[in-house]
Amino acid sequence: MRTIKLIIEYDGTGYAGWQVQPNGLAIQQVMEEALAVLLKEPVRLHSSGRTDAGVHARGMVAAFTTWKSLPLRAFSDGLNALLPPDIAVRSAEEAPPGFNPRFDATEKHYRYTIYRGERRSPLQRHYSWHIRGTLDLGAMEGAARHMVGERDFASFRTTGCAARTTVRRIDAVNLSEENELLYIDVRGSGFLRNMVRIMAGTLVEVGRGKRTSESVALLFARPGEVAAGSTAPPQGLCLMDVFY
Repeated sequence: MRTIKLIIEYDGTGYAGWQVQPNGLAIQQVMEEALAVLLKEPVRLHSSGRTDAGVHARGMVAAFTTWKSLPLRAFSDGLNALLPPDIAVRSAEEAPPGFNPRFDATEKHYRYTIYRGERRSPLQRHYSWHIRGTLDLGAMEGAARHMVGERDFASFRTTGCAARTTVRRIDAVNLSEENELLYIDVRGSGFLRNMVRIMAGTLVEVGRGKRTSESVALLFARPGEVAAGSTAPPQGLCLMDVFY
């Protein structure tokens, strides 16, 4: 039995998220249907996590098992020939038996993109959050420092999050600028539902002067009791990499 590890890139604009669900077309469903055509048998993909509707990925990791002896190129180039233009396999490789994309991961890297142009951008509308006006980047960086480390992120999860514990390790929260774009790069061991989007929304509130950078520390001193910022829109979020 072979275990095949895929690195998948996708534009999540037209999908209901990664996970198969009854209320819309999911990336996982499209991938599994393409694999079933390629392998001529049903396939279940196990991923490194889930992304919500409208969220993108450059480096989603998924794996499946098969007895078929197809060359690895069939799982990249061959599979890409069956996939729509907004989903692609970047690479395929053999993984050790028992490899689990979710539980074997040691760190994930998410990027949230903010477009700060004065006028709306048709080319950026699916890939960033358009925010007009000035953002205080110094204050945002100060707030971001409170988010780094092993913390209780109970204030940074959405309703319906079923995680058993809200403690997570965040290794870095970095802000960088590229012309009219502002990137918020977050790296950590794991994330709660909508956690990165709520982190981004909180940092934007700090940048707009609606809360102080010091107030962010209170979110961790009284986890779940004090409300964090609003949840940033999904289109600005992208799963960049998963590390093992």
